[in-house]
Amino acid sequence: MIMVLTPRQKQELEYAIADYLENNGYNDAFEAFKKDANIQKDPDKGPSGILEKKWISVARLSKKVNELEDKCRELEKEYVIGAPLRDKRSPTEWIPRPPERCTMDGHTAPITRVLFHPIFVCVVSASEDGTIKTWDYETGTYEKTLKGHTNAVQDLAFSPNGKLLASCSADLSVKLWDFQNYICIKTLYGHDHNVSSVTFVPSGDYVLSCSRDKTIKMWEISTGYCVSTFTGHREWVKMVRVNADGSLMATCSKDHTIIVWNLINANQHMNSGGGGGGSNNDIKVMLREHDHTVECISWAPNTAYKSISEAFEEKRKEIQGPYLVSGSRDNTLKLWDIGTGVCLFTFIGHDSWVRDVCWHPAGKFFISASDDKTIRVWDVVNKRLTKTLESHKHFCSCIDFHQRAPYVVSGSVDLTVKIWECR
Repeated sequence: MIMVLTPRQKQELEYAIADYLENNGYNDAFEAFKKDANIQKDPDKGPSGILEKKWISVARLSKKVNELEDKCRELEKEYVIGAPLRDKRSPTEWIPRPPERCTMDGHTAPITRVLFHPIFVCVVSASEDGTIKTWDYETGTYEKTLKGHTNAVQDLAFSPNGKLLASCSADLSVKLWDFQNYICIKTLYGHDHNVSSVTFVPSGDYVLSCSRDKTIKMWEISTGYCVSTFTGHREWVKMVRVNADGSLMATCSKDHTIIVWNLINANQHMNSGGGGGGSNNDIKVMLREHDHTVECISWAPNTAYKSISEAFEEKRKEIQGPYLVSGSRDNTLKLWDIGTGVCLFTFIGHDSWVRDVCWHPAGKFFISASDDKTIRVWDVVNKRLTKTLESHKHFCSCIDFHQRAPYVVSGSVDLTVKIWECR
């Protein structure tokens, strides 16, 4: 047995125990202890009541230590999330904070798209392994794999009611899935190269896709026919997104441009018997300030208009809206006023290509994913980077923000899907 007390401390302890036993009437124990410890108790020399005083001091110090440890844990938690805890903040200011809530793996190739279901407690992920997987984002458990594509799945989109899932692939096809029964109900062919992005028109009657063949196609869901083809980009069209009321479509391309198309004009042209081709007359504005491939775009929700007006108060009379944010391989994000075709601000902070971007439902922030392996949160009002999450071990390729629940999902080249809680 290793002694932790010095001989003097040992003697003082023995005297204190003997004193305690004698003063409290434990005579038999006192005599036995004196004999075992080989001490002669001298009340005049030994300390009196020292054991009780030390015990009270230890109890008081132990309580203080516990209080300080609790406070330290609280401060550590606030340091990690970078802000006061959730109950001290408004839900409009909740942003994703480390550590991740859960990590889901099962894909065998890089993740290309992640997307929350609009109704169910479900998130879907697409991968270069040709599959689509569904997960429960609250528990992080795997649910189902949808197989049908024969090459990398590039993008996913849910219909407004969540009953249909659209996917597009490097196998040149767009597929429509009955998400209630997990079966493919239509396969749409017409593109001549890799189909890079897909989205639904808000009415739910049409789906749009864009491709490396430099075109954007509109498909009628009921028949599966391509009813219109839009041409205008000179290079690979990377992403297509429609604004909330379905009047405008934005596309971004490897040609460094973003084109905003007037879908109302295109539909009128189509319905009047003008054929199935989108003309240059359908182009509302072309945005050209990026210096490299524009990888991603996202329309600002109506909730963002107040924040944008506040951020650019000096231009309030000039800007018109709607607004769009874009991310590029030039490592920047740009906020655009589509009404005037002007870049309102360039957000700088990523160290590599910006792969994906989406808006906070409250409109005060937008978040971006990058090849620098981070997710970054941008404050619109103050026009600055407000949070950086070291999110993945490899390129962070895609993100999505849940519209009602406080969660963000990210996907990566490291084959993982991560759920981040907002607080």
